[in-house]
Amino acid sequence: MNIIIALVIFGVIVLIHEFGHFLFAKLSGVKVVEFSVGMGPRLFSINGKETKYSLKLLPLGGSCQMYGEDEDEDEQGSFNSAPLIGRIATIAAGPVFNFILAFFVAIFIVSNVGVDKPVISNLMDGLPAQSSGLQKGDEIKKINGKNVDFYRDLSTYLFLHQGKDITLTVKRNGNEEKSITITPVYNEKYSQYMIGIESSGYQKLKNPIEVLKYSVLEVKYTVSTTIDSLLYLLHGKANANEISGPVGIVSMIGNTVNESKPYGIFVVLLSLSQMVLLLSANLGVMNLLPLPALDGGRLIFLFLEAIFRRPLNRKVEGYIHLAGFALLMILMVFVMFNDIRRIIL
Repeated sequence: MNIIIALVIFGVIVLIHEFGHFLFAKLSGVKVVEFSVGMGPRLFSINGKETKYSLKLLPLGGSCQMYGEDEDEDEQGSFNSAPLIGRIATIAAGPVFNFILAFFVAIFIVSNVGVDKPVISNLMDGLPAQSSGLQKGDEIKKINGKNVDFYRDLSTYLFLHQGKDITLTVKRNGNEEKSITITPVYNEKYSQYMIGIESSGYQKLKNPIEVLKYSVLEVKYTVSTTIDSLLYLLHGKANANEISGPVGIVSMIGNTVNESKPYGIFVVLLSLSQMVLLLSANLGVMNLLPLPALDGGRLIFLFLEAIFRRPLNRKVEGYIHLAGFALLMILMVFVMFNDIRRIIL
């Protein structure tokens, strides 16, 4: 059942992404040859007026195959025959639709759970915050100049910048602002760096405008955390056990369902919604990376066409995207092997 739930989640996220490409391709006059969810062998397909709709075996992605894409083809209805702005919109629509999905899921979560506003409820004994000048009721506004929207911004920042001094800008008594510098200390019990403050917890929101505001901020938080985590990885601070692919995500979804089940179906639904928000926003960010075969790499070529007022060599571009796709498949195999090894061991 957990595997089925995971497949449904993957399927919905990929479907929304590919539908973004599909919709704007149609609006731009581009013929879509095949619209598929999944990769690998087809399980079944339906032939539409000009598009084949397919479901494939491996729920690890999907595709919106457009006529003439990655080819030197300018016939009516081909991708290259569409206006430049239409092609840019078509490629960008996939990630954008993932962010839109994440936003609507965030509305459901925020309206039911509330938000963890960054207000200090307690200072823990024996830890740096107690002697730093921070007080109960202080609202954290910034960490080292970076805006803070949620209490969890602090724990995320501490994890990604382990052991480094932080300067908190706090608002006191509703208007007075203070800047306080603290050196986090490593806590053996919790196996993490801490400064010793506790949150005031989640607060329900009654104002619909606030719900919409914090839903946007939820997506912003997930996107910025994804980017920060990628930088953390590129700097060599993460090991292989911290990188998960589809198999690892299925395992996480299963754990989420099992841990939430004792609290009732609604809690399970909220927990799974949090996973959808995280995965959809992650997919949007990852697809916008400026790498060949990804949407971000394709956008780079389109932006270069806009700058130079002519397309680059399309055959060369096609080969570059093909090579990029091959490298991505190799990376996916490595990540899947790593997931399986971690689960078995």
